[in-house]
Parts: sequence; structure tokens; C-alpha cells
Amino acid sequence: MTSTDPAILIIPGLNNSGPDHWQSHWERQLPNASRVELGAWSSPRRTSWTTNLGIAIASTQGPKILVAHSLGCLAVAWWASQEPYAEKHDIVGVLLVAPPSVDNCPMDSRLANFAPAPRFALPFPTVLVGSENDPYCSLRHAGKLARRWGARFVNAGPFGHINAASGIGDWPYGLYLLRSLLSQAEHRREEAGKTALIERLRQKQAYQITATIEGKHPT
Repeated sequence: MTSTDPAILIIPGLNNSGPDHWQSHWERQLPNASRVELGAWSSPRRTSWTTNLGIAIASTQGPKILVAHSLGCLAVAWWASQEPYAEKHDIVGVLLVAPPSVDNCPMDSRLANFAPAPRFALPFPTVLVGSENDPYCSLRHAGKLARRWGARFVNAGPFGHINAASGIGDWPYGLYLLRSLLSQAEHRREEAGKTALIERLRQKQAYQITATIEGKHPT
């Protein structure tokens, strides 16, 4: 990953991500990564978190990838469901890791403010990663959220809440998933460029044919 890649917006969850969290490792290691300041990390409110996330997204120029953990995933889902022009913010990929279950008696009462989880397909390529033994969300429910949000679901294995306590350091497998999103985004940009070029050539050819028929000299 280089400084020319899309901007990476790191979106932590409840209580923020400490220095040993893989999100903090990525923030230090990746030249184009920055943390979104959602505010009130220990007492989150859905409205303020989605508002602050929206401000960060709107103020980041060019293509961007969102990397959310835990309750940050719900902030992304709520922002996307409420932002009428979400697909126009040049978000080329989203990585959602270990979203908690906020419905039906969540493990932490502070999560209830984000209930119910939106029933909305995110309008950008999304990968959702769940764990086989996450105390905040069963693997089955994580898969349900992936289907609800139109995301590709990945089982990361038995890594708890996929955080610092999981002992995964900078989480190499997560970096692999991030690189996959970046690669797919680059492929889509290349294909879009080819399509635009073909369309320009088609229009030029149509103009030349019309000009010849009408006895004009094409330029």
C-alpha cells in the first residue's frame, strides 16, 4: 500500500481503539490512514457519531475506504442509511470488523442506542468479518448482518472480538482483506476508464460519419 492509494478512514468502536489494537497499528503503518474522531467514546450517541462520521467522510477528498470495528460498524451502517447521497462520496470499499449485536438485549447497554441495526444494503463494496467466539455477536448473527447490509461475509476464525485482547498484532489477515478491497477498487477504476475511452471514441466516430454524410470536414 502506498500514499497514492485511497484514503483509509479508521472508525473505532466503543471506548476507542488503544495502542495495541490492530486499528492503531494500521494508523501508524499506513501512510494514508487516519482515525475518525467520533467523540464521546465511552458514552456513544448514534446521532452524534453518524454526524461526525459524515463530516469526516465529506472532508476527505478523493476515493476512500472505511475501516470500522465493533460499534463503529453500526455508525457506518446508520450513516449510509440516512445519507441520501452516500454513493456519491467516492467510497470505494468498506471493511466492517466484528459488529456487535445491538438488538435483543445487547451485551453492553450502551449499544442499545444504535438499535435496531439498519435493514439497508450499503451502496458500496463491503466486506464484513465475524468471529466464531465473539462475545458481542454470534457468528450466525454476523452473517445475518452481512446479508442485511449486502456485504461479503468472512469468518475470521476463533479470535474473540478481533481486538487487542485477541493477540493478533497488526492483524495480517485483515491487511490482506484491505489489500483485496484496494485491488478491486483499482480494477473498477481501470474498467471505468476503458469504458469512458470507448464511449469517447464511439462519439468521435459517429461525428465523423455524420460529417462525411453531410459533406463537412471533420476536425
